Amino acid sequence: MQRMKHMKLELTLEELTLLTSLASDQLFRREFIDPKMPGYRADPAELQLGKALVGRLRLMIVQASRDTGASPAADTGRVSGNASKRSHGITDAL
Repeated sequence: MQRMKHMKLELTLEELTLLTSLASDQLFRREFIDPKMPGYRADPAELQLGKALVGRLRLMIVQASRDTGASPAADTGRVSGNASKRSHGITDAL
């Protein structure tokens, strides 16, 4: 396995949540939609790496949420800082 260079990146909790959501959506596309396209070539190692990365990003969101007292957007990954969740579970943007 090739040795990867480590990099540091500073993001706000909102940015990290958005990035994680986008990465998760892209992984879904690569796993379930792209294989139906003509000429698609699967890369299982890349898919596994992506899933592991999204898992790590989600853990970082939970940890950062605990540290800041913010509520992690674990239900949908799409609740922004300007949205509130009502008791029935539907998110309303403010």
